Amino acid sequence: MNVDDVVAEKIAAAAARAEANKRRRAALAAARKRGLAARHAQKLRNLSARTTDGSPVTTDDGSTTTEENQ
Repeated sequence: MNVDDVVAEKIAAAAARAEANKRRRAALAAARKRGLAARHAQKLRNLSARTTDGSPVTTDDGSTTTEENQ
């Protein structure tokens, strides 16, 4: 093995590490995005179950549509 072979191996190893890191970051970003979308959707569901003054929405039978009924 000469110096050029060693350098080529180091370059290949560094490129492989960089590609693995890139894939890992992409997977984490996708998971983060899904989680953020889920949190926003839940917040919208919670907000839609409230009136404009922040009190729970009541139904005709007097029950509310919030988590109090669960």
